[in-house]
Amino acid sequence: MVEMTPEQLRLLRDVLQQACGFVLRDDLKFVAERRLAPRLEALGLRDFGTYQRYLRFDPRRKEELELALDLLLPRETYFFREPTQLTTFVDEVVPRLVQDAVGRTLHVWSAGCSSGEEPYTLSMLMGDHPLLQGWDLDLLGTDLSQKALLAARHAEYGPSALRATSDAQRARFFEPAEHGRVRVTRAVRERVRFGWLNLIDAEGARLLPMMDVIFCRNVLIYFDTETRRRVVQLFSERLREGGYLLLGHSENLFSLSTRFELVQLSGDLVYRKPRTT
Repeated sequence: MVEMTPEQLRLLRDVLQQACGFVLRDDLKFVAERRLAPRLEALGLRDFGTYQRYLRFDPRRKEELELALDLLLPRETYFFREPTQLTTFVDEVVPRLVQDAVGRTLHVWSAGCSSGEEPYTLSMLMGDHPLLQGWDLDLLGTDLSQKALLAARHAEYGPSALRATSDAQRARFFEPAEHGRVRVTRAVRERVRFGWLNLIDAEGARLLPMMDVIFCRNVLIYFDTETRRRVVQLFSERLREGGYLLLGHSENLFSLSTRFELVQLSGDLVYRKPRTT
């Protein structure tokens, strides 16, 4: 396997950061070597120096960059992840949204949705919520990976994705598929739509509707500080006043933004965009 020099790692990191904000840390050097080695062979490139130049200057660089990111970006996710936060969302955030709503539509964005487990989980929880019966639920999942979005739309999953799913939830929201896999039921799928979005693309994000809730869990940890600030600013621009931002439990907005207020609910801490009036 071709080894990557420290300088080649730095140059490859620069390419990826400029493209999407992802930081290829030094401790991921071996992972990058192993996962990208087949791409060097497929392209007939001798080392990672020529590979990073390919990603910068070759006419086919966009397609190759998408392949590289598919190979390098973390994809760890599963249904009903971080249940304490989900319980707080169902029991405390949703009633507040219903009370403050002007109409009977809620827009919820799962940013960095990977293969779709998070937005489908939200569809399951919100579709069964007694306060939301008869409401129009617009659940959007976006990701940088076309491969992940294809899997999300296909909506078939293996046992690992269901490791936090109860037997009752499995019977209620899934149907059997081939090879021991399961598929999300049509009723759950129909509430969710998916689209490609780079979170550092502010212009692309402005095409989205104003959101009532944004979930961005365990995504910011892979960005540098400046990119985190840019992404949080984007969230502030796309979130209506009084709307909520839910991050992963290892993430926070300290030193990143003053655009949100931290709200202590009985079950968890969440961020809310303050009202100006």
